[in-house]
Amino acid sequence: MVVAYHPPPTMSASHTANGSGAPDQNPYHVALTQYDRAVRYLNLKDNTVEYMRYPHREFTVNFPVVRDNGKLEMFTGYRVHHSTVLGPSKGGIRYSTAVSLDEIRASPMWMTWKCALAGIPYGGAKGGVVVDPKTLSLRELEALTRRYAAELVPFIGPKSDIPAPDMGTNAQIMAWIMDTYSMTMGYSVPAVVTGKPLNIGGSLGRNEATGRGVIACMIEALKRHDMNDPEDVSLVIQGFGNVGSNAAAYAHSLGFKIVGVSDVYGGIHNPHGLDIPALRNYVAETGGVRGFGGADDISNDNLLTLSCDVLIPAAMEGQISEENAPYIRAEIIVEGANGPTTPEADDILNDRGVHIVPDILANAGGVIVSYFEWVQDLQAFFWDVGDIYTRLEKQMQHAYRSTEATAEEYNVDMRTAAQMLGIRRVAEAFETRGVYP
Repeated sequence: MVVAYHPPPTMSASHTANGSGAPDQNPYHVALTQYDRAVRYLNLKDNTVEYMRYPHREFTVNFPVVRDNGKLEMFTGYRVHHSTVLGPSKGGIRYSTAVSLDEIRASPMWMTWKCALAGIPYGGAKGGVVVDPKTLSLRELEALTRRYAAELVPFIGPKSDIPAPDMGTNAQIMAWIMDTYSMTMGYSVPAVVTGKPLNIGGSLGRNEATGRGVIACMIEALKRHDMNDPEDVSLVIQGFGNVGSNAAAYAHSLGFKIVGVSDVYGGIHNPHGLDIPALRNYVAETGGVRGFGGADDISNDNLLTLSCDVLIPAAMEGQISEENAPYIRAEIIVEGANGPTTPEADDILNDRGVHIVPDILANAGGVIVSYFEWVQDLQAFFWDVGDIYTRLEKQMQHAYRSTEATAEEYNVDMRTAAQMLGIRRVAEAFETRGVYP
């Protein structure tokens, strides 16, 4: 397949991989736009369509934390449940100064469709605190986490809402949330969160899950394009955090050539391929990818328009916009991040014949293995990592093939097809259950 491409104009230095590279996009409006596009193809009742547009519940809390200098500081936190039709709600907790209620509303809607698409009995949720965690000492971070968790106790639980790590949070923060909830209940409840340390009920394979799932979807997409030899396939990965670095490591181990990667500080490029294990060691030592030996430093903007077969945006929302979509040279885009492509960019890329594997499909590996962790905690019976990876790849492959079949049946793009599948499954469950009272 030939993808139309036009050389990019000079881009502003103000565009970065953290979201300033695209016009301001309200994530919730993007989620609703995608939803409206998908339901047009489904023969759903008007009442059902209206019901699924709204979050089930929204929680906002302002809470105090005493800083190390003795001064009290107020923080704002959120938790939104989009749906509990198929089961408990599920979603990450983000610590970032960019957290807003509309951002927190968008992710649960995407997560609802993602879980339904993946065949997981969850609905979507998301939480966050408006804070830069790097400005807090370890004691302050624990105090903030435990107070936020205490405020969430009426809303979370292993049968109601199960948080997980997201940007700015990690396994230790999940451990503090689990402990706070357990102390309130009076007994240990490991299944209240996922993404925990292994020694308190975490699952093997959880850290690698999203990145491995992205590559599993990529491999399915490559089959469609008759690109079956990994050595002939070049990848560019935007974002070298948990998702991007694990995707790069797994792809490299399979023989794929990663020619460019980036992080918040910038990117690097080597058309002959990067040594990913050495790069991960370099990042662990220096904190960033720039300056890595044998590669050229480039801007985040230029990274997106590098010549490659597959582009994996694994950074922030809104990275691929109507401004840069005409200049992307990849034949396939596999979305490791949530919402990296705006609806306007979708239209441009689809018109150009770029094959987009959407976020709710491509990055579902994280929630799939989170589901495995939850199941293991409830059973108090744990699986080996090989079993987890086999189950993960099987579910990712099934979800991809179902999405591709739907896209072909309805003659729609993959994003619309993925949303159609997820939305239809939730709608059918809602209509079967009925409206209470």
